[in-house]
Amino acid sequence: MSSALYASAAIVVGFILLTWSADRFVGGAAATAKNWGISPMLIGLTVVSIGTSAPEILVSLMSAIQGHTEIAVGNAIGSNIVNIGMVLGLTALIAPLSVKPALARREIPWLVVVTLVAGACLMNNYLGMAESVVLLVGLVLTLYLMVRWQKSHPDEPLSEVEEIEAMPASRAYLELVGGLALLLVSAQILVWGAKEIATLMGISELIIGLTVVAIGTSLPELAASVASAIRGHDDISLGNVVGSNIFNLLAVLAMPGLVAPGPLNESVLARDYPVMLGLTVLLAIMTMVGKKPKKLGRFAGIIFLAGYIGYATWLYLQSV
Repeated sequence: MSSALYASAAIVVGFILLTWSADRFVGGAAATAKNWGISPMLIGLTVVSIGTSAPEILVSLMSAIQGHTEIAVGNAIGSNIVNIGMVLGLTALIAPLSVKPALARREIPWLVVVTLVAGACLMNNYLGMAESVVLLVGLVLTLYLMVRWQKSHPDEPLSEVEEIEAMPASRAYLELVGGLALLLVSAQILVWGAKEIATLMGISELIIGLTVVAIGTSLPELAASVASAIRGHDDISLGNVVGSNIFNLLAVLAMPGLVAPGPLNESVLARDYPVMLGLTVLLAIMTMVGKKPKKLGRFAGIIFLAGYIGYATWLYLQSV
């Protein structure tokens, strides 16, 4: 019993430290870039965009380094399922989500393309160096396209970027380095707790990655999306989720293939990837098809949530 308590405490502490240190890391990185004279637009589209996926990236990296590849893969795919099913579902129930024309025309179709590319990389049930390089090339291409789109259409921001806090260089460096160090430590604590829970409960590490770890690393997106919807910035919520899912597939999923290449659990391609693809295509249809302007209302929220609950129930039944 004490082992279960220690593992549960490690997961909770790991999530809290992960969220706090990611915020410090992103703030320090953005302020450092600003001090170096990089434009706020470029910082928002690159540093902040990748930085908000730092918890998922670090958890997958530490999982792979420690030999728990299934937690890493489950975290990447599970986070995307959670983001659409739970985060968008709950947020749409609170307030209808506006769909910006630029989002429906560019980012959402690109998310579908990235999801299909990720599926092609997983098709042989193996995630190795070659597949990870393909995903990282996709990441570089995505950043290039985001910057190009923004420069071509400055009146159509890809997402609303908050004001970057001005910091003295010393404080910016401290938050950047300190945040990264604490991210590494908290990710390791979280991975240890997740591994222990999987062992004690007799559940596969893949399912722990798809559920406990994925939900935990998606909590910042949930909090930000709900807060944005309550404040009336409902279009930001959808943009955050779409951007996060793109980076999860290109940056997070690439980590295990780079560090610990190897075969995948067959359930990834047979069960988890189809659910992620299905939710992504459903999101694309709801936001791109039909008359404009589009909104994701409570009906869409119920559909997304029902999809996630059905998937979670499926996982539970397979684990007992």
